Amino acid sequence: MTTTGAAGGRRRRGPGMTEVARAAGVSQKTVSRVVNGEPHVSPEVRDRVLKAVRDLDYRPNTAARALLLGRYRRIGVVSLGSSLYGPSTLLIALERAMQRAGYSVALASTLQGQRISVAVDALLEQGVDGIVLSEPIDDGPPLRLTADVPVVSLGEGVELEPGAGALVGADGVAAARLATEHLLSLGHRTVWHIPGPQDWWAARDRLRGWREALAAAGAPEPPLPSPGDWSPASGYAAGRQLARLADVTAVFAANDDMAIGALRALADAGRAVPGDVSVVGYDDIPAAAYLTPPLTTVRQNFAAVADRAVDVLTALIEGRPTPAGPAGRAVELTVRASTGPVREPDSARPRP
Repeated sequence: MTTTGAAGGRRRRGPGMTEVARAAGVSQKTVSRVVNGEPHVSPEVRDRVLKAVRDLDYRPNTAARALLLGRYRRIGVVSLGSSLYGPSTLLIALERAMQRAGYSVALASTLQGQRISVAVDALLEQGVDGIVLSEPIDDGPPLRLTADVPVVSLGEGVELEPGAGALVGADGVAAARLATEHLLSLGHRTVWHIPGPQDWWAARDRLRGWREALAAAGAPEPPLPSPGDWSPASGYAAGRQLARLADVTAVFAANDDMAIGALRALADAGRAVPGDVSVVGYDDIPAAAYLTPPLTTVRQNFAAVADRAVDVLTALIEGRPTPAGPAGRAVELTVRASTGPVREPDSARPRP
């Protein structure tokens, strides 16, 4: 059988599963098992089938494979479509984890204000075996998903069907506590916070962790500056507010870009870092280690989060027991030169 190309030429159809089975001397069902990585195939037979696949340059047809197995070997991802370091790095890590698990990726973005439910419907129409909600934001009342496929969310705000969904992700609350506790351990009376946009669950988690750490230490909770939008410009605006306050000696920013803006604002105000003010960020972007001074920050292990999410989702898809345990070491504090012990006020210093 031949097909006609766009230019009107005739193009030979690629080899099908029948040709592979004939070349390998096995049944089509065995070819299907090998192609889809299923067990119960001997090493000798598997090698023979894979050799036939390579020799014939066979490309499995997705629609045919879905009919055979009831699965597409494709996972949908609902993403913000953001170029910010955290969401974009997490998306890359998810794609790599899915490829290692033998699944392709379909992407739907909510960047243009599209609701999560609309993005989920678009993925279901394409044909996916499961869905990951990456960095969800609060776009209205809590979303209760009734998708016909398993769903894993990397943030809150989504009600998942019992047995067909899971909440997986780095613990932003614990990470924010870690950052705040580090500053308190250096002798700072309290820690000021530059929050991210509060329609992001990640920003809410970091705000909550900061508050919990202050409360546990009996430290006063200072008022918040205006929430930022994750950008250096918004960090600079918040930093200018904080730089005017003489009692500000420690600042935890909800991401590194806002911390960078705060560093510039403090420098412009003549406040030395870390001599006058210690600063901690969140994300450990590549530039963080090369700032002046190098930035102390919370490092997220995006690969660990992605691997855990894909492990859980593929287990739900394939009917296997859901793997237990957290997402490895998902967050850790990287201490650099932007934090230091609180400095005594001038009046308390010994005079020469």
